[in-house]
Amino acid sequence: MAQSSSTDVPSPSAGAHAEGGKLLEHELFWRDHYDWLLSRGYHLRSRYKPDWKPSWEGTKKFWAVCTDGIMPKHPSVLDAERESDGELLMLKRVQRTLHPHEAVIGQFFSSSPVVTDPSNHCIPIYEVLEVPDDKDVIILVMPLLRRHDSPTFDTVGEAIEFFRQVFEGLQFMHRHHVAHRDAAALNIMMDARTLYIDRYHPSRPNSKIDINGAPRHYTRTQVPVKYYFTDFGLSRQYKPENLPVTEEVIYGADKTVPEFETLESCDPFPTDVYTLGNMIREEFIEGSRFDKRKLGFDFMKPLVADMTQADPTKRPTMDEVVERFEKIRKDLTPWKLRSRVVEVPESPFSKTFRNLGHWKRRIWFMARRVPPVPAPS
Repeated sequence: MAQSSSTDVPSPSAGAHAEGGKLLEHELFWRDHYDWLLSRGYHLRSRYKPDWKPSWEGTKKFWAVCTDGIMPKHPSVLDAERESDGELLMLKRVQRTLHPHEAVIGQFFSSSPVVTDPSNHCIPIYEVLEVPDDKDVIILVMPLLRRHDSPTFDTVGEAIEFFRQVFEGLQFMHRHHVAHRDAAALNIMMDARTLYIDRYHPSRPNSKIDINGAPRHYTRTQVPVKYYFTDFGLSRQYKPENLPVTEEVIYGADKTVPEFETLESCDPFPTDVYTLGNMIREEFIEGSRFDKRKLGFDFMKPLVADMTQADPTKRPTMDEVVERFEKIRKDLTPWKLRSRVVEVPESPFSKTFRNLGHWKRRIWFMARRVPPVPAPS
């Protein structure tokens, strides 16, 4: 019988209003380790100081509009500021008995020689902290990343570069005999540090750090970004001599994997191919209850259809996916690559407003010979 992913934790924001902005149960860990983390060079928000007094107490302010009233988006992940340089980072609490492979696989991809390989799109782990009062818990220190689709893609060329990087990244993992096992949309993120003019709030990314207005940003064509795979809690690395391998079915974020409905165990590598292909199908081609359909991506349909075949043995390997995608990419004209990504439905007002902005940028980019596919250096 298929298991459920233990990393698929509901958002703590549900029902949080009843708490009036006070610390929730899963936040107590961070409060209790505030001083220790500070001694290790990581400064948590004022909300987690042991002597914290809510800024809205004794005022007419609503707690949700105060910076110290903002709760983390995930129970085991919290932002922190590195004392040495002021860089915003993410801390992830991991229970080793529950996820014994997460730190090992993350550190493998963060070590020499693979860490400097440009094909490596695994989130870097800067440090692993051993929690002093619980030998089963560690904290992974990682860069602050943002959802891969926020802000939205401006041009087809920007989406093409996203496809290229995620295909390359999963191929890289598979070449090192690592199956991600949850390569879904939520686990594909973006380093947006240079993309944003204003610092954004880690728990409210569509607000400035002081939650006073929206943060300004460039387009990816102006400032190319790098995408990363995150969350190796379900991932496994195998010895080459043991491949092909079968693993007990365990559900990640994508609950539509065909073999999960009929099999007790399966090869996790074709499942990775399906999950990544289905992400592109739902986000760019067909849409879903979470994503609007986008026009202009029919050229991806044959490849995505093969990646999402019901029979896992008929799916291409990631080497084959990368090879086929490169041929697709080379057939796209600069005009196509510079065309706007159109989400449907789109209101007449939005269409007019976005078209005007797009053509202004398009002419500017063409005049200055800015590449239509924005690859990071």
